[in-house]
Amino acid sequence: MSAREKILSRIRKAQGRGGSRASPAERAAIDSYLRAHPRGTLPDVEADRVARFRSRAEALLCTCEEIAGLPDVPAALARYLRAENLPLSGCVWPRLAALDWNAADVALEPRAARDSDAVGVTGAFAAIAETGTLMLASGPDTPATVSLLPETHVAIVPAARIVPHMEDALNLARAEFGDLPRAVNFISGPSRTADIDQQIVLGAHGPYRVHVIILRS
Repeated sequence: MSAREKILSRIRKAQGRGGSRASPAERAAIDSYLRAHPRGTLPDVEADRVARFRSRAEALLCTCEEIAGLPDVPAALARYLRAENLPLSGCVWPRLAALDWNAADVALEPRAARDSDAVGVTGAFAAIAETGTLMLASGPDTPATVSLLPETHVAIVPAARIVPHMEDALNLARAEFGDLPRAVNFISGPSRTADIDQQIVLGAHGPYRVHVIILRS
């Protein structure tokens, strides 16, 4: 049993429930509750979700590029890094290790991030058109640190995974994961704060650059 499961097991025991996971009966009760409480009115989102997502993400100081598909990602990444005079090295989600990074002269190591990494490259579980937000789910081949530690975060987002609202993204997570992963992060542009003199400072608690590569197919 993992440390997480031990903690959850103690919590459930204190609540008078057994085990570290919800029973089938508890899951059925949750599903019934969700069905009985439909979500409220949501803002309209344009039919072109990619355009809406890109508009909102850029308003949050992200940069975006649309490319044809996954094989074109290494060249697009190299083009962005050179244009910004950034290192052609860093870390990448192990899930994306099979892409031909070497062909684009980019040296990415498939692992969790270290404090010395200047660039981190991830995918995204989903993206939210309404707000320009990325949704990332952690796992063994999608470590959360890759999007949090490096100064520059590059996210690869298939257009088909752009949904209208956060509620749609959460419904997708419930359908595909069952049990949610250890961490689900919502990223709306570079890290920022206005704690000092109410002046916006980027990179206060994480990356101060976020670049989104959108795959049209």
